Amino acid sequence: MRIVVVAGLLVLIGLIATIVLARVRWRAATEELTARLDRAGAPATPSAILPQEIDNLPAPVARYMRAALGARPRAIATARVRWRGDFLARPGPDGWRPFQANQVFQTRPAGFVWDARVRMAPGLDVFVRDAFADGAGSMRGAILGLIPVVDVSGTPEIAAGALQRYLAEAVWFPTALLPRHGVRWTALDDSSARATLTVGSISVSCDFRFGADGLVESVYSPSRFRDVNGSAVPTPWEGRLARHVERAGVRVPAAGEVAWILPEGRMPYWRGELVDLVHIFEEE
Repeated sequence: MRIVVVAGLLVLIGLIATIVLARVRWRAATEELTARLDRAGAPATPSAILPQEIDNLPAPVARYMRAALGARPRAIATARVRWRGDFLARPGPDGWRPFQANQVFQTRPAGFVWDARVRMAPGLDVFVRDAFADGAGSMRGAILGLIPVVDVSGTPEIAAGALQRYLAEAVWFPTALLPRHGVRWTALDDSSARATLTVGSISVSCDFRFGADGLVESVYSPSRFRDVNGSAVPTPWEGRLARHVERAGVRVPAAGEVAWILPEGRMPYWRGELVDLVHIFEEE
């Protein structure tokens, strides 16, 4: 019996050590991706946003920039965000699972790293990391950071999806949507405009709709890549934004919901709220 107990303890210790090592390796990989963003950083642009940078934008976009950035806007170099919310792990009302995430955005050049923990069951987390770095996209997921469930990188589709995500999520660091960062705007009507961003050979667009207060209410794409049984299928996609708050003089959404627009109807799959946001501005 003692031998069985000792053997069981050794197996348990080995399992714990394996899980701890997997977490360490996962964290190191996230830190390396984040460091790649820093290493790829382009020379700084002037911190102050000149009035003509906003005045020359289409009218709904100019109203948005004035509402979001305030009287003395400064260019944001990096944004660090903490999130919490729920993720649709499987279709159906009981398929939602809580998550927490940390995310880093960099504007020169465009890039981000998103590192999340999705609680599938008590004590059982799926680690998820999405990134756009060096002009390439990647998506990885692993149970406890150990057992892979998704590992996709290096394809044009994953790069386009990641860059489109960056463009849509730039509402949390709005100066990234200025032409100085390569964004081209086209007015669609009095309350909406299309933003297009090109990085290398990848070009993506999103339609931004603005509310009566000038701030972004929703972001839409008629064609964002969705994984369907291992194939990338272009699918209409929408993000809805709510409860704008001020952070360091910048007005950003405090909450959002993301959904696929399917033939059978709208399917939300991500609901999140802002826990913390830190902007690092360009140097004066």
